[in-house]
Amino acid sequence: MSYSVADPRTLAPFIQHTRIAADLTRADLEVHCQEAVDLGFNAAMVPASWVPTTVRLLAGSGVRVASALDFPVVGVMTSPGKAAEAAAIAEAGADELDMGVQIGYLLSGMEREFEADIAGVVQACGIPVKVMLELPLLPPPLRDRAVDLAMDAGAAYLKNASSGTVEIAHPESVRYLVGRARAGVRVKASGGISSAAQAVDLLDAGAVLLGTSSGVAIVTGGRGGGAGRGGGGGGTARSDDDPDAY
Repeated sequence: MSYSVADPRTLAPFIQHTRIAADLTRADLEVHCQEAVDLGFNAAMVPASWVPTTVRLLAGSGVRVASALDFPVVGVMTSPGKAAEAAAIAEAGADELDMGVQIGYLLSGMEREFEADIAGVVQACGIPVKVMLELPLLPPPLRDRAVDLAMDAGAAYLKNASSGTVEIAHPESVRYLVGRARAGVRVKASGGISSAAQAVDLLDAGAVLLGTSSGVAIVTGGRGGGAGRGGGGGGTARSDDDPDAY
């Protein structure tokens, strides 16, 4: 699959179109899903509470349904709570799940607990799990341990960070994760991805997925798109260049 800055729409199949917000409405969700269909995004990333509706809206479209766990405030849920919620999200029809991890455990030398927290989610949901590793919050030796423990726990994807608050995604982090990943483990980049040039740089570095709430602006050159351009959703396409975006 090829992509280029010259034709930003070629980036759409790599983008997980994200809308995680406390004030998300049914109408917002309908627009979000229509944008994902019209522009050909890889997935619609939505809050867990909206997964069942998203599954119905995207049925037969080929767009995947993704959700996030222990996010946007990362590392605050109990491990049993995460596992239970992961199982519920999968049961609701999500195709994949991004999860926050217990960075505090790792910083406290609690490697067994750090790994078990991830493994519990992986085992409970049975769908691909992407682990948000919050790399900038860890010193280099612990970054290596975080990656290795996440893979030991069964992570399908490694992520550099949960949001732009932690790290604006950049190629160096992606290359680090790609270089350490074992066979079959892939890399998703996230955090303030807001331009086609940045997206291409991250893909060139080895990421296979990009998480961003700026997908519409990226693939349309900021001109809007999807439902807001007559795709049938009846709303206005949303673009969000917030560096804290997922």
